[in-house]
Amino acid sequence: MSRYSRIIGTGSHLPPNRVSNAQLAAQLARDGVETSDTWIVERTGIRFRHFADPATSSVDLGEQAARHALDAAGLTPADVDLIIVATSTPDMIFPSNAALIQGRLGVPGGAAFDVQAVCAGFVYALAVADQFVRGGMARHALVIGTEVFSRILDFKDRTTCVLFGDGAGAVVLAASEEPGLLASALHADGRKAGILCTPGRVSGGEVAGHPYLKMDGQAVFKQAVHVLEDVAREVLTKSGRTPQDIDWMVPHQANIRIMLHTAKKLGLPAEKVVQTVAEHGNTSAASIPLALDVAVRAGSIQRGDTLLLEAVGGGLTWGAALLDY
Repeated sequence: MSRYSRIIGTGSHLPPNRVSNAQLAAQLARDGVETSDTWIVERTGIRFRHFADPATSSVDLGEQAARHALDAAGLTPADVDLIIVATSTPDMIFPSNAALIQGRLGVPGGAAFDVQAVCAGFVYALAVADQFVRGGMARHALVIGTEVFSRILDFKDRTTCVLFGDGAGAVVLAASEEPGLLASALHADGRKAGILCTPGRVSGGEVAGHPYLKMDGQAVFKQAVHVLEDVAREVLTKSGRTPQDIDWMVPHQANIRIMLHTAKKLGLPAEKVVQTVAEHGNTSAASIPLALDVAVRAGSIQRGDTLLLEAVGGGLTWGAALLDY
């Protein structure tokens, strides 16, 4: 009998501090940085983002998202035998956020580790968890994306600091006799590492290098619109499906223009694209599970719908997954 993996629960969590473009513009103006609601919306589609307070960590956010996903799945932490966390902003150099969340949940014993593929991290983590479940090494996997990107933003650089926010999303992936995750594809091109990176590191008790996010926005846009269409078609071909079979595209929520450009290339109307970027900004590895949970809880995504998840991030990394929800 074949063994597959299916998403049986989703969850998300946002820190309560919701910052509008106007609020952020006023804050930046005090430091001599000019921007506006109009400038941000026209270029990105972002209207709000959430920032964690100094006492709140990515583990805190991820734990809450995980608990919501478990509740939605009708499971308890004791049912979990695998935790994979996608993050670029972990609480510690080590141990991993996954191990720390496992400790919070009180379920030691199963495998727990982090995946670092920046904004493509959740798709990477989901594909890895799928292999664990299909191979019989796990029955119930928590796959979490959690970020506090506000900690690595240079608030004197308006080209980056207006884009990102904090948050977490999670899914419970369970073994099933019915296909759920149909196909996934993961790629990277390390030659393009410099167009989106945070090149700082800890050395000798101090930060060495540049500790803030750096991005060549035009270069990232050019790469994204190319690779996202290609990887979407790759998973469709692998699964024997066509773009017409897609009920919802759940893209990485980075920029509304990239999202709608990819949908147009696939022949999908904007109405089939889950769009939360206006409310959350770019939450990196958290953005896809966060958007998925919003759409599920709103009743937009229904059981039996076919979903296309796709993302591009620093590395350069990119990937997609096609699944029947």
